Amino acid sequence: MKFESLLIHGGIDGDASTGAVNVPIYQTSTFKKSEFENTKDNVYEYSRTGNPTRAALEKLITELEEGYAGFAFASGMAATTAALSLFKTGDKILISNNVYGGTFRVLDKYFKNFGLNYSVFDSSNIEELKNNIDDSVKAIFIETPTNPLMGITDIEEVAKIAKENNIISIVDNTFMTPYLQKPITLGADIVIHSATKYLGGHSDLVAGLVVVNNNELAERIHFIQNSTGGVLSPFDSFLLIKGIKTLALRMDRQNSNTTVVAKFLRNRKEVEKVYYPGFVDHPGHEIQTKQAKGYGGIISFVLKEGYDYKKFLESLELITFGESLGGVESLICHPATMTHAAIPYEMRQAIGITDNLIRISVGIENVDDIIEDLIKSLEI
Repeated sequence: MKFESLLIHGGIDGDASTGAVNVPIYQTSTFKKSEFENTKDNVYEYSRTGNPTRAALEKLITELEEGYAGFAFASGMAATTAALSLFKTGDKILISNNVYGGTFRVLDKYFKNFGLNYSVFDSSNIEELKNNIDDSVKAIFIETPTNPLMGITDIEEVAKIAKENNIISIVDNTFMTPYLQKPITLGADIVIHSATKYLGGHSDLVAGLVVVNNNELAERIHFIQNSTGGVLSPFDSFLLIKGIKTLALRMDRQNSNTTVVAKFLRNRKEVEKVYYPGFVDHPGHEIQTKQAKGYGGIISFVLKEGYDYKKFLESLELITFGESLGGVESLICHPATMTHAAIPYEMRQAIGITDNLIRISVGIENVDDIIEDLIKSLEI
């Protein structure tokens, strides 16, 4: 089955017992047992452990990512926390140097309390990765493209190095989705999604997904999911399945709109620099072209020194100034005070997350309207 059809018919397609086209919302906390002893008929016992609506979603994301098993969580950070919970005191995680601020925060402010260590490195530099590996390193956690500077990492190379050193490779695939990029087929062990973003696609839910490539990791993640309890509700699972059905259509439109907007911004006198992997001269463009079938819907750009970025953001009307990304509507944010505020000022400055850096998630509106809104706000 082709991917576009799999989005609609993958996982559990409809409801066999009634013929319903959509998987029902099994809004229940518990399930009746057929016998005292557990039998194969007692597939479900309690909705924290397993729920049919959530199971349909988990099977769907597994098939889309071509993994072994999938797990749905109450948020992207719950999914990330579950993956990081695989490790113990004294272990070290290597993370991309402009990883999402929430990932940095949970490592720096939460897991560090339990002796889980981390080290930041430039994941686009394979030699730097090799130089950072020691006996304490148990995982490599990357985003590609990175948030918000759109740094590109060669997933296949990272996965290869990880396997050579008996290290788990984890890829946050939120920006690309399995429609554009499949880290597990490139050798990664674990894929994470903030499904709140492109997979949901309508800014109406908060969810996280984890997909693993083998049975051992599946058993461990399921134990963490069940024992810590950060599961996705049946209703939000239903909404996410619904959102995923239109992923290809939305991503195609967002990809095409983003290319137009990126070229527009690059030609504006108010803009110092544009970060967009679709540009031939963007660092890692060739790798992105090799490992993904598109460049995504995110652009970051730097307004020239002295330009009033606050006034620019507050003047937008069509484009929504707010957190998040990946919705059908265009969303714009200020990373230094929003998504990456948890990262220390000196670190932000060193990697390029400056006060005049803006990130835009391009939506599916008419691209002329998006550009008109940008022109009006840039010229105020």
